[in-house]
Amino acid sequence: MTDTAVSFRHIDVVFGKKPAPAIKLMDEGRSRAEIQEKTGHVVGVSDATLDVRQGEICVLMGLSGSGKSTLLRCVNGLNRPTRGELIVNVNGESVDVASCDVKTLRRLRTKGIAMVFQQFALLPWRTVAENVGFGLEVQGISKKERDRIVDERLAMVGLSEWRDAFAHELSGGMQQRVGLARAFAQDAPILLMDEPFSALDPLIRNKLQDELLVLQKELQKTIIFVSHDLDEAMKLGSRIAIMESGKVVQYGTPEDIALHPADAYVADFVAHMNPVNVLKASSVMTPLADAPRAEGGAVVAEPETDTRVTMDAAGHAVSAESAAHEASPVVPYEQAAADPQALAEGTVVTAPADITLREAMEIRRATAAPLVVEEDGRAVGVLGNKELYAAVLGEPAAGSQPEAAPAPRDSSAA
Repeated sequence: MTDTAVSFRHIDVVFGKKPAPAIKLMDEGRSRAEIQEKTGHVVGVSDATLDVRQGEICVLMGLSGSGKSTLLRCVNGLNRPTRGELIVNVNGESVDVASCDVKTLRRLRTKGIAMVFQQFALLPWRTVAENVGFGLEVQGISKKERDRIVDERLAMVGLSEWRDAFAHELSGGMQQRVGLARAFAQDAPILLMDEPFSALDPLIRNKLQDELLVLQKELQKTIIFVSHDLDEAMKLGSRIAIMESGKVVQYGTPEDIALHPADAYVADFVAHMNPVNVLKASSVMTPLADAPRAEGGAVVAEPETDTRVTMDAAGHAVSAESAAHEASPVVPYEQAAADPQALAEGTVVTAPADITLREAMEIRRATAAPLVVEEDGRAVGVLGNKELYAAVLGEPAAGSQPEAAPAPRDSSAA
């Protein structure tokens, strides 16, 4: 069984009654503006190719008009692709949304895909509970079962006491929680979210982002999330597709995009982002093979404090010393993360390669000592002041290679 939930293959969306001339100009490499001028048709999406894995949050992001919402709405057929394949794997069935019949599309929308809109889309004459249960009602679920599911989902989003209220009695953040509960109530494997938090103030938006991550950890839905906010995308996304003028210009992990922007457009996006929540220890560390060695083979983890770490034959850090501390304890990350403030000055922490830069900096602040980065139980690098400063200043050490860009459509075979 494939682990891909949604597969976009060379998707074009052209708005207009006779798209063929526009398609021809697209294949010739003409710009959006030129195509609109010559044909009167608008190119919404051009040659979009990407896979969304089951259980991940894929964020489509870009400026207004970049095509992100247009591409999202192709997944549930609100926009039909003009050309290409869009395969949705759900409930043991593979459906090409670009070419399926109306009956199949209706079944997909009812059982396989739920959507959360930017403007909440709550029915004002229905109570909170009735809004949450609306999709279940359409499916023909009995009232007793609807009530059970609605109560469960309202509890999940913290709105149990508001079940009999109406939308106008709720704040914007609470209304958006109702939208989330309604989508989760359908228990659809795929959830589409079209800028759901953009109309909210920053504090509420940040809180709902945190709540979504908590819910996702429990429910493990496949979520495709549209945003124009890079910090939001970096916080939520397992992978991010950055779009410009209808095209996907880069698709990769937040770390991949931060470290390896595909072009000047992406580089401009990431230039002002805060890297501390995105970059991982493995990307900013000095590899063990490149770290200097002291007499006897000890690794000099941080030359400026003369901190040296001795490894055993299996590659584990077993002891440490520095100019300020003749002998320093070496403790595992789990112990350090439980209470960083309890760490003694000079303590060397062995940390997993996937901890964030923020987590590493918090430990460094508590210990005033470098970290030893481990992978599969073996030391692979060191992380001290030099590496942390370089990362914050936008000069991280070489990390993982960027994901390969999808191959462009072969227009000669079109």
